[in-house]
Amino acid sequence: MSTPSRPNYGLDAPGVVRNLTVIGAVLVLLGMLSGTVAADGPLGWLRHLQISFWAPGLALLLTAVVMIWGSRVGKVRFRERILDGIAWRGDEQVLDVGCGHGLMLLGAAKRLKTGNAIGIDLWQKEDQAGNSPEATMANARVEGVADRVELKDGDARKLPFADRSFDVILSSWALHNIYEREGRAIAVREIARVLKPGGRAALADIRHADEYAEVLRAAGLEVRRAGPSFLFVIPTYTVWASKPAGA
Repeated sequence: MSTPSRPNYGLDAPGVVRNLTVIGAVLVLLGMLSGTVAADGPLGWLRHLQISFWAPGLALLLTAVVMIWGSRVGKVRFRERILDGIAWRGDEQVLDVGCGHGLMLLGAAKRLKTGNAIGIDLWQKEDQAGNSPEATMANARVEGVADRVELKDGDARKLPFADRSFDVILSSWALHNIYEREGRAIAVREIARVLKPGGRAALADIRHADEYAEVLRAAGLEVRRAGPSFLFVIPTYTVWASKPAGA
C-alpha cells in the first residue's frame, strides 16, 4: 500500500454532513420535478412550490459544502493561527485533549525540537469519520513527527497525568461532545490541573465557550475569548488561558 502524500484530518460530524447532503439533494430533485408538471394539469399547483423546494435544498447543500471545506481546508488554516499565538521554545510538553486525527497535536509537534506531544481521545467515529489511533499515527508519519508524538486512550474528565505536567494544552471541537454541563466542567478543571504554572491552554469549540472560560477563571487562570470563526457555519470561539507562575 502506498504511503499518502498528505495528512487526512478527518471529516467532522460526518452524520450531519450526510444528512444535509441527502435531504438537500431530495429537495432540489423535488424542485426540478415540480417544474416539469403541466400547469393546466391536475397537479399544476405543484409548480407554485418550486421555490419551497429549491431554496431550502440549495441552502442545505451549501451548508454541507461549507462543512466539508472546513474539515479539509479551513481547520488547517485555523490551526496555524492558533499555534502562531503561542511563543514556542521547542522543548514544551504538549497535550491535545480529544486529538482525533491529530490536527492540533501534529501541528504543535512540528514546532517542537526536544519536546513531546501527547494526544488523548476516546476515538468516537460519530464525532469524526475514521477516527482511530492508527489513522492519527499515519498522519504523524506523513508530517514527519512520529518520533515526537504519543497517543493514549482516555477520557477528558479523568486525565491520566500528574498535576502541572504540560506547558501547552490544546483542544479543538471536542469538549462539546460531553453532553452534561458538569461533565464539561470536570474536563476543563482537569485541563487546568495538569497545566504547568506559566503554561498556556487554547480551547476551540462551537459551543460552551463561556462555560469553559468561567471554569478556568474559577480555577485561578487568566482567560480571554477570541472569535468567532465560521469554519463549520456554527461559529467557533477560542478560549485562551494561562496559569500564573505562582499557581
